[in-house]
Amino acid sequence: MTGDHRWPGFFVTLDGPGGVGKSTAVAGLTAELAEYCVPVQQTTEPSRGSIGELARHGTHEFSGQALACLVAADRYHHLDTELRPALRAGRLVLCDRYVATSLVLQRRDGVPLDFIDAINRDADAPDLAVILTAPAATIRARLQARGVSSGRFEDDDRIDVDLGYYVDAGKILRGRGVDVLTIDVGQHRPCDTVRVISAAIRARWASLAEPSIDYQQGAPA
Repeated sequence: MTGDHRWPGFFVTLDGPGGVGKSTAVAGLTAELAEYCVPVQQTTEPSRGSIGELARHGTHEFSGQALACLVAADRYHHLDTELRPALRAGRLVLCDRYVATSLVLQRRDGVPLDFIDAINRDADAPDLAVILTAPAATIRARLQARGVSSGRFEDDDRIDVDLGYYVDAGKILRGRGVDVLTIDVGQHRPCDTVRVISAAIRARWASLAEPSIDYQQGAPA
C-alpha cells in the first residue's frame, strides 16, 4: 500500500467480520459528522461498479487467486473513479471494507500473504483504518438473528479464524505505517462506537498541516 499522497480530504476505512456492525457504523458516522459540517461520502468494497458487482456476486464461481485479483482490480478502479476524486474534492470518504478485509478473506481462501501484498501494493493507504471486532459469540448471535448471508465468506463456522486474521491484519497495516484504530464493539453500544470513531477522525484530520474542515462550525452545543 502506498501512503505518500496527501489529498485535501480524509480517507477512512472500516473493516471487520460480517455481523460486527460496519454498515451501521458507517451510517451513524455519516449522521454524526454531518453535525460538524463534514462533507462525507459513503462507499463500499467490492464497489457498486461492474467489476465490483462481479466480485460481489461471483464468490460461488471465483475463488483463490482469481477472486483476489478480481477484488484488487475493482479496488484500483474504485480508487480511480470514486475514491481519489472525492478526496481531491476535500471530502471525508468512509469505505465499508478495504485492504484489511482482503488480508483476511483472501487468506482464508488459501491465497498466500505475499501474493495479496503484491496485488494490493499500489492501493492508497487510508488516513485511518478502523477495524471493528467483537467476541465470537456476539457475532454468531447477530448473524443468526439477521438470518441472511452475503456469500460463502459470511458464515459463523470460521468466525474465530477470521477474528485472528483481523488481529494479524491490524498488525500488518501498523507495520506499514497505517494509523489503525481497533474497537471491540462488544464493549460499546453502537452510538458509543460511532462517537469514538468520529472523535478519532476529527482529531486526526484537524492535526494535519492544512486541515480542510473547521470542526467548530456547526458543532452541536
